Amino acid sequence: MTIFGLIRHGVTDWNYEYRAQGHTDIPLNAEGRRQAELLARRMENEEWDVIYSSDLSRALETAEMVGKLKNIEVRIDLRLREMNGGLTEGTTEQERVNQWGYSWSKLDLGIEPQADIIKRGVDCLADLAERHPNQKLLIVSHGAILGLILRKLIRHVDMQESLHNTSVTIINKEQVRWNCERYNCISHLDGA
Repeated sequence: MTIFGLIRHGVTDWNYEYRAQGHTDIPLNAEGRRQAELLARRMENEEWDVIYSSDLSRALETAEMVGKLKNIEVRIDLRLREMNGGLTEGTTEQERVNQWGYSWSKLDLGIEPQADIIKRGVDCLADLAERHPNQKLLIVSHGAILGLILRKLIRHVDMQESLHNTSVTIINKEQVRWNCERYNCISHLDGA
């Protein structure tokens, strides 16, 4: 059985400003680096074999902090990128309403369809599980894609709460059913 630790990247300035990030390569801010450092310290005492990351710097820097402390090289997989937000990237909800009206989400603004995001995310995990049987893999990615993957694979658990920055979610597949051992855990940030 392959075990996955799914991690959302550390926080960015655009997270604080509620701007759609998507494929735009926004770096971690100082708080995001601090979160990633605390995450790395948490992972130092856990057993993980391989780390995969999105190529976007906010995820990659988070992954590299963990990899450096654990002495594991980070591998990049483009399928772990955040959803493509099309014309909405860099905008806030209010800016979208101002530009396209309250029904902006129904317009064709070049946003990647959810079905496509889910397919590439689920295919990625299936491929990695096949490549790394019986290993423990850390996956550092983004909130939207990870949330959609989880809601697809773990339908029997309420996963409506948005993933926190640097949260850890542990999943595995036994036989035909995916299981969630831990969801959206940020205990490494407690009291920090």
